[in-house]
Amino acid sequence: MAEIAALHPRVWRFCVVLTGRRDTAWDLSQSACTRAIEKLHTFRPGTELDRWLMTIARRVWLNEKRAESARGAGRQVDLDAVEIACEKPSAEANIFAGEVLAAVMALPETHRAAVLLVYVEGYSYREAADMLEVAIGTIMSRLAAARARIAGQMNEDAHRGAAVRT
Repeated sequence: MAEIAALHPRVWRFCVVLTGRRDTAWDLSQSACTRAIEKLHTFRPGTELDRWLMTIARRVWLNEKRAESARGAGRQVDLDAVEIACEKPSAEANIFAGEVLAAVMALPETHRAAVLLVYVEGYSYREAADMLEVAIGTIMSRLAAARARIAGQMNEDAHRGAAVRT
């Protein structure tokens, strides 16, 4: 159980990307860790515990979304609730990081999850594909689409900023 507790910050970060909200991510990460402890007997030795936990978190999230859909409830991403963790960043770096985070959070949920797992957590495409239960080509496609969309948005923002200054 100490191993699960040690991985909680990473699971929580993944849950923030899934949910778009810090408070909801906390609840989801707690549910995932609780479920992992309850199902510890199903954990296969040799399996990576972090991948197993993130797969559980994703499945819990999907189950919650299905239940909400059945009830007719919907959630919106609260970008103001997401903070950027940086030690003493310059004002420009913090502004840029905020813009990148906003662009990432504006991506579809499936793309956000792929971006977090590969670019933030450092998983390989294969590992991310296994955790998200999709083909490796799907991960590659989602990442390419995410990069293109973020680059396009950042270029648009730069053009708007240049037009305002001139």
